[in-house]
Amino acid sequence: MTSTTPASHADSREPASTNARIDEVIVVIGPGAIGQAIARRVGVAKQILLADLSIDNAERAATVMGNAGYQTHTATVDVSLRASVTRLAEQAAALGRITGVIHAAGVSPSQASPGAILSVDLYGTALVLELFGNLIAPGGAGVVIASQSGHRLGALTAEQNKALAQTPADELLSLPLLQPDQVSDSLHAYQLSKRGNSLRVMAEALRWGERGARLNTISPGIIITPLAKDELNGPRGEGYRRMIERCPAGRAGTPDEVGAVGALLMGPDGAFITGSDFLMDGGVTASYWFGELAPK
Repeated sequence: MTSTTPASHADSREPASTNARIDEVIVVIGPGAIGQAIARRVGVAKQILLADLSIDNAERAATVMGNAGYQTHTATVDVSLRASVTRLAEQAAALGRITGVIHAAGVSPSQASPGAILSVDLYGTALVLELFGNLIAPGGAGVVIASQSGHRLGALTAEQNKALAQTPADELLSLPLLQPDQVSDSLHAYQLSKRGNSLRVMAEALRWGERGARLNTISPGIIITPLAKDELNGPRGEGYRRMIERCPAGRAGTPDEVGAVGALLMGPDGAFITGSDFLMDGGVTASYWFGELAPK
């Protein structure tokens, strides 16, 4: 993901039987396999705005979901740019009441430099939570897709935790612990970003709660998606395969399994859950800290 923003674009596709009175909007930022899996469960009888850096990716997702009977719209967004996320928030608000936000956009350690990962995965998430937290409707809910990697980062100080959770978004990348002399490895940047996401969600849940909305994080393990396949075929592939083989579940996860947890967190059965992080990794983290995957 680069820091250049494509021209703003919005498109809508409505099934023939669409009820024109639908005014609830679900925003999916990063409509890949996981984003779509959650949206399928929470987007029935709602408008779904699918946003991606690549309009082609958004259009492909819209075609799949539109063919399944969902009312979809598409847009471009670069989450690392405030102006771009602001435009997306305005587009969503113009469609109706924003009752759901699914933030699944990001880049992996094999795809980007440490600086790009911090800009997209950490700063980008902070922007999304801030701007959509200003618009989320009462009774609404948001889910951020973090990662098991955030759970394998060593303990931070209380001051560092608070800084990642509460520093204003536009000051976030200036924090001392995020400077190049402290973060020179892409995996470290990714772990910091995902730990920061769960901390940020915990803090932002208080503000979302003032609007009568909820906010949670899901930290998946290895879920078979195109991004995971990049990792399995990349320089860290051997380690990823070892995690799959040595974890208690003995397999990777599926997007639909993440979708089921997302539906719980965004639906009425999750009404008492907010500010939480749900680790679902088949036991990889348990094995990392206490089992065969523990560092030697």
